[in-house]
Amino acid sequence: MEPRNIYIVLISFGLLMSCKDKPKEASQMDESAETAYYKEAYRPQFHFTPEEKWMNDPNGLVYHKGVYHLFYQYYPDDTVWGPMHWGHAVSKDMVHWEHKPIALFPDEHGYIFSGSAVVDEYNTSGFGSKENPALVAIYTYHLIEGEKAGKNDFQTQGIAYSLDNGDTWKKYEGNPVIPNKGVKDFRDPKVFWNDKVDKWTMLLVAGDHLQIWESPNLIDWEYKSEFGRNQGAHGGVWECPDLFSLKVEGTDEVKWVLLISINPGAPNGGSGTQYFVGDFDGTTFSSDQKDDLWIDLGRDNYAGVTYNNVPNNDRIFIGWMSNWDYARDTPTEKWRSAMTLPRKLSLQKTGDSYELFNYPLKGFDDLLEKEPVRKLTVDSQGVSEIPFEDYSQSDLQFLTGAAVFELIYKNGLDEQVVVTVDRAAMTMTLNRANSGKTDFHESFADPLQKMRLPNLPEGEVLFRIIMDRSSIEIFVNGGQYAMTSQLFPNQNYSALEIKNMDQKDMVINDFQLSKVKSIWKIKE
Repeated sequence: MEPRNIYIVLISFGLLMSCKDKPKEASQMDESAETAYYKEAYRPQFHFTPEEKWMNDPNGLVYHKGVYHLFYQYYPDDTVWGPMHWGHAVSKDMVHWEHKPIALFPDEHGYIFSGSAVVDEYNTSGFGSKENPALVAIYTYHLIEGEKAGKNDFQTQGIAYSLDNGDTWKKYEGNPVIPNKGVKDFRDPKVFWNDKVDKWTMLLVAGDHLQIWESPNLIDWEYKSEFGRNQGAHGGVWECPDLFSLKVEGTDEVKWVLLISINPGAPNGGSGTQYFVGDFDGTTFSSDQKDDLWIDLGRDNYAGVTYNNVPNNDRIFIGWMSNWDYARDTPTEKWRSAMTLPRKLSLQKTGDSYELFNYPLKGFDDLLEKEPVRKLTVDSQGVSEIPFEDYSQSDLQFLTGAAVFELIYKNGLDEQVVVTVDRAAMTMTLNRANSGKTDFHESFADPLQKMRLPNLPEGEVLFRIIMDRSSIEIFVNGGQYAMTSQLFPNQNYSALEIKNMDQKDMVINDFQLSKVKSIWKIKE
């Protein structure tokens, strides 16, 4: 997935270093580097970010030999989008991350766009062995010369493999494995082993719809079916597909969930990720879903996909925490963009509707330095202010059945982000118009971000708000509804104002604030 209709001429500038200043002693330089590591302005402390330069979509999410791999769209020469590589990081707990060298570089077939990775356990490709199965990456080639020439066949699909659990990669000599017959937007392969047919299934997006392909060996592919020409949101190009089965919570029913990112055309503007709940017979996906459903109604959760080969068959999702409307303009300097927190997906049924829940993994709680649990009461039409040393690195959880209220995070510069909940109107809104730096792009502060809450249960509901240095993630009722948004305050938020806008007193149970520890250790 990449920005639409973009023709980029990239010029590298050398940095000229002055010889006038006396060089620092090595010990001074080391101390300065250590102190500054992951401490830059707006640097997230517990979300994944590259050490430097540009990042967008998560790619190749796969678990193998005790390691969770996170590959991602990466441009190592600038903090804006450029010739795409696959960056690489690994984790053993989905909380702490270790940076690895770049995995895949552009070649004669083009830039390395988005894709997926699988463990070839049966050695269907012949790249490895049953004793040492290969990790196989499947990705889109984007030939920039073909795009500039006005052709429509500049995106094809290629593969590469690793025999050392992702440390080094070799590209298949017969690339591309799927050529292009003239589809302008033909990309983002998601591959999984399909037990229904004992073959590999590939999802590809082709402009405004999904294509499903099949292969016995990850090399030879056959087109099987399509979905979506007349279903779902079509305000922009379809991107980053994913398809997986989930058991409906509390039942033995199994449904299939299809994720499709779309840019533009999201409900709150720009980029967003929709989902469909339906059935998959092994070659064809179908859904009778009428409404457009979205995994996250915030402005900044895009291109998310899930992990292959996860223990216990958990379905773990990570999204790119940005929006193509302003992704290239956000006010960071050394790096640009972060990932969302990893989230576990689950499927629940409310009446006749299926809903996809997404919620932070339990392991994230290991980072919390919890304050004592409290019970609070805010008088009718009243306000309660709760100071905290650093809301910009915090986790807040509470239960309330209040009808109408606001949560206002503030700092000493009168900057604020406002979350408004109206149970009667079944809505939540987020206002970041006065949250800090917003003038780097005209669309960042506007419009007001709105989220419908149509199926909340009666009575008390769990609200959870996680803030990092430049983001807020809101989860309602255990992830039934989610809203993710970037924030760039000029000073950390240091107070929370709870405003009860109802005629009844607002009762808040199990109110718990926590400081969230950083996952980035000083570099040794």
